[in-house]
Parts: sequence; structure tokens; C-alpha cells
Amino acid sequence: MESLQIIDQNLLNNVSSSAEESPRKRKNYNFHGADGDASHRLLNAMEPESYIPPHCHQDTSKDETIIVLRGKFGILFFDEEGNVSFKAVMSPAGNAVGVNIPHGIFHTLIALEPGSVFFESKAGPYQPLNQDEKAGWAPQEGEPEAQAFLEKYRALFA
Repeated sequence: MESLQIIDQNLLNNVSSSAEESPRKRKNYNFHGADGDASHRLLNAMEPESYIPPHCHQDTSKDETIIVLRGKFGILFFDEEGNVSFKAVMSPAGNAVGVNIPHGIFHTLIALEPGSVFFESKAGPYQPLNQDEKAGWAPQEGEPEAQAFLEKYRALFA
């Protein structure tokens, strides 16, 4: 039973602490063994300062499912021009506790509370986003405009 692992509050606390200390203000905790595995299962801890650039996954096998375990997240979906087409707040005790994101849909997540953690599942193997999967109308992580975009998106949930 060496692969048995309980997802408990201690694990969530440790991943959240790692996210808080990370320059990106987020941290993955992978349950799959390697990037090449056929199934990816992971915890993703995010702090409110973390910016995930809007993106999509074009591979038809890359739908992703997210379930919120702690905290609160805003999910945004966009059309091809960058207009918000759908938004929702997700939290463990809320009406929406997760989302299934179809491939080909531009989206981003925003942590709305410190210590927020979600569980994510999608098909592997890991493949970096190609240029067509990155939203050309949004800055990439680390670019000077990224913080302003994050604040604009966060304001949609105020």
C-alpha cells in the first residue's frame, strides 16, 4: 500500500504553505508519477496574487475537471476575442463546487481567498501550451500587464 495517500487537512496545509512561499503564489502536488503518465491527478494550491493567463487546451482528450477542496475560486470563460462569456464562484460549501472544462474553451481561475486549493484531473501526457492555446488578447504570466489583468478579472467577483 505504498501508493495509498490520504488527502487530509495536513496535506492541504502543506501545499498551501508551499504556494504562499512560491514566487508564482501557486503550487501543484501531483498524485501521478510523471509528466508522461496517461492520467494527471493533482492538487493545485493558489493564493489570490497568482495569475493564470487565460488559455485553452485544443487536444480533444484534454478536458479538465476541477473540484474545489478549500477556499474560493472564480472561474471565467472567454470567447475568442477575450470577452467574458461565463463566470461562476466555486467553493466547497457553495452552490458550485467544481467545473468540467471542455477542450477548446478559453478559461482562467482566480483564487478569491488565501489558502484556496482545488483537485484537478485531466488526460496526460503533459504538453506545454502551444501558441494557439494562449490567449493573444491577454498578457502572459510575468509580463508587466499581468497584474492589471488579474485585478480586472478579480473585480468581476467583487
